[in-house]
Parts: sequence; C-alpha cells; structure tokens
Amino acid sequence: MTTHVTDPFADWLALREPADAAARADDLVDRVRARLAAGRPLVVHDLGSGTGSMARWLAPRLPGPQHWVLYDRDPGLLDRALAAPPRAADGSPVRVETRRTDITRLTAADLAGADLVTASALLDMLSAEEIEAIVTACVGAGRPTLFTLSVIGRVRLDPPDELDAEVAAAFDAHQRRTVDGRRLLGPDAAAATVAAFRRHGVPVAVRSSPWRLGAGQDALIAEWFTGWCDAAVEQRPELAARITGYARRRLAEAAAGRLTVTVGHDDLLAGVE
Repeated sequence: MTTHVTDPFADWLALREPADAAARADDLVDRVRARLAAGRPLVVHDLGSGTGSMARWLAPRLPGPQHWVLYDRDPGLLDRALAAPPRAADGSPVRVETRRTDITRLTAADLAGADLVTASALLDMLSAEEIEAIVTACVGAGRPTLFTLSVIGRVRLDPPDELDAEVAAAFDAHQRRTVDGRRLLGPDAAAATVAAFRRHGVPVAVRSSPWRLGAGQDALIAEWFTGWCDAAVEQRPELAARITGYARRRLAEAAAGRLTVTVGHDDLLAGVE
C-alpha cells in the first residue's frame, strides 16, 4: 500500500486509540490473566494489528516478559507498530515481531505456540467464510482468543435528529455490502463469530464495549461522523442532498460540545471457562 493511502488511515487509528482503550472490557482480561501459564515468556498473536494499539493496551495488563506477533497486510502500519513497543505490567520488555500476511489464510500451524490470540476492530470487515477460517485456526491452536470492539449496529446520538435512524440503517447496509465477491458481515459479525466458536464446542463470553463520546472528543466525533455519513451516502446516493444540512448541524453541535455519541461494540473471549 502506498504511503499517501497508509498515513490517513494510521492517523485515524491514532485518533481513535484512546476511545478504544476506554471501551474494551477489562473483566475479560482478568479472565485471560488467570488462565495464562507462568514461568516463561507469554506469546500473543494479534490479527489485523494495524499500528499495534491492541498490544499497547493489553501488554501493560499482562505479566512479562512477552513476545507479540503482529499480523497485517500493510507494511507501513507494521513499521509504526515496531517503532513504539509496549512494556508489560511488571516493566518487563515486550518483544514485537511483525508478519505481513492475509490473516484470512492463517491456519492452526501459523498460531502454534501462542498463549493468546487477539484482534481489535476487525470482525465486522470480514465475510462469513473468512470468520469461519479464522475461528477454525484459533480453535486448532487450542488457546484463548480475545476479539474486541466488533461493531454491532447500535448507534445513538444525543440530542436525537429525525435523520439519525435512516443514516444508521444505510451505514449498516454499507457494512453488509459485497466487495470483490465477498459479502461482508458488518454488524452481524460478532454474533457469527460467537456461533462459529460454539459450533466447535468452544465457550464464548460476550461483553458490551461501547464508545461513549462527548465533550472534549469533538475531533474524533467529527471524523467518525463524517465517515459514517459518507458510507451511508455511498450506499444510498439519494440521501446526499438531505445529509448536507444534517451533517452541518451535527458537526456544529460536536464542535460546541453539545453532541454525545454512543457506538455499540461487543468484546468476545473464547476458550476460557
């Protein structure tokens, strides 16, 4: 991927990272920590790692030393992840290794040796077949799997506006679009992942992990809201004229600190009783 494409996406990941960190379900980490073996370096494989935000959030919550293996298709994002390695809870070093690959082609052999498999903000960008392949690989590895921040199609803006529901429905339809023959699951992905693990006989715990955005987060609200509207218009071009004024009102409310946004996500922990 070229630099001019990578940089804006990396900037978006950096902008959302604090909100992601605040939203993830800490109690699932407590359950993971109780399951991990002691006395040797902890190995974590992170799928679709981007710039490494999951490692920066989770590594300080786990004992060290640690070895993280980050998977992504974008070498620019992986380079950024290497540039800012996290540290473990006890201050131990965290070794970071990157692998440029298509995560939907991973097998249990690729994940061999992992103590934990993770991903963040990933599942809603996958098809049913790709989720089944990833779940099969994780189950074959036989280790706990923590997938966080999967969009579930619940958005609430306050104060409400009559266009909110229509834009939300168009956005959800856009997330379920077909791309290069792949029908994306979008907001249905978290439930599909839970079902896939359970078909394999693996227990799954689910926790709500919504973004709660308000005053002081106007830059994130504006970037999220603009992308939300753009996707809705791409899905339903006839909305374009009506969204212009709506977007102007909403962005003004955000800039003035009068708009709050709740974006629903689910966190999943599989393989831990």
